[in-house]
Amino acid sequence: MSDNSRKISLALKQFGVKFDSFRVETFHSGHINSTHKVDIRYRGKSDSFVLQRINTYVFPDPVGIMANIDKVTGHIRSKLIAEGKDPAGKVLEFLKRPDGTNYYFEDRESFWRVYRYVPETVTYDQAEDPVVLQNAGRAFGLFQKQLCDFPMDQLKDTMPNFHNTPVRMQNFFEAFSEDPVGRAAEVRKEFEILKENEALWSQLEKGRAEGKIPLRVTHNDTKYNNILIHEKTGEAVCVIDLDTVTPGLCAYDFGDAIRFSANRCAEDEPDTEKVSLDLELYEAFASGFIPVCSEFCTKAELESLALGAVTMTFELVARFLEDYVRGDKYFKIHHSEHNLERGRSQLALALDMLKKLDRMEEINLKYRA
Repeated sequence: MSDNSRKISLALKQFGVKFDSFRVETFHSGHINSTHKVDIRYRGKSDSFVLQRINTYVFPDPVGIMANIDKVTGHIRSKLIAEGKDPAGKVLEFLKRPDGTNYYFEDRESFWRVYRYVPETVTYDQAEDPVVLQNAGRAFGLFQKQLCDFPMDQLKDTMPNFHNTPVRMQNFFEAFSEDPVGRAAEVRKEFEILKENEALWSQLEKGRAEGKIPLRVTHNDTKYNNILIHEKTGEAVCVIDLDTVTPGLCAYDFGDAIRFSANRCAEDEPDTEKVSLDLELYEAFASGFIPVCSEFCTKAELESLALGAVTMTFELVARFLEDYVRGDKYFKIHHSEHNLERGRSQLALALDMLKKLDRMEEINLKYRA
């Protein structure tokens, strides 16, 4: 048995999972955590689980994260039961250890958790079917609706300013000035473009600070591959990857989803000439997300959504480039210039969004109640 298999075996046993044998499939799409699907056999029966090792450099308070997840999934589960729906598969179900904890520390840096695998579902890194993307938009909107009455003071802010674009920008600007590994000169052009657009990417946080845009319980990482899709029907089944669930802005959830799913290319496309916002995909997501959010969002929130897409894309430029300038300590990379390519690709997308902002707002208006 390999060292990795021994670690997985030990982690499963901590959560009371019994098995005679198991098979592991490792997923490689995530930027942060290590994720494995584990198929087990026990006394002639089979079952499947998802086992994750949390990156404690990125998430320094994993215990707080798991406490948040327990509260949020419990709230959604109660809502579904009250509506007469079976919550199985519609909300993540994390296993608990005999002491009641939903996590396991193998050592100081190895933090594990296990949840039940949702069968007949898949995830996609890129959106190709507008109908499926509409379903995903509806699911992310429903996620916010299910939590719109959740008391935010019960959530621990495990990642302060996770989506606070001015703070993210300042972090990049400081890294550029410090130039710790001698890469700042490579991103001078991008640095100057971000500086030039400060009046735009600071608007949402200004609106929040002035009380014009309210905080809500938000997902904060609404990438297309954080929705489980039924492999046959194309329906969105369950929202996953709940590590970043904290108080945030509705526009950030909408914006990050658009940034990731309505781009005609992957987010790390090295040829920036190929990068552009696909308005058909934009409308597909908006047509699912906005009608649900119109049931509880304010007029100011709904008016901020298109700006949220541009803002989040600019924010990811800063995050990818900061990581590049600091020596690639945060995001997983596959080659030495991966974060540089990501940052430049996202900048090309943000600038294309600016050209299409009026059209984006027109589309959103069609779906507001």
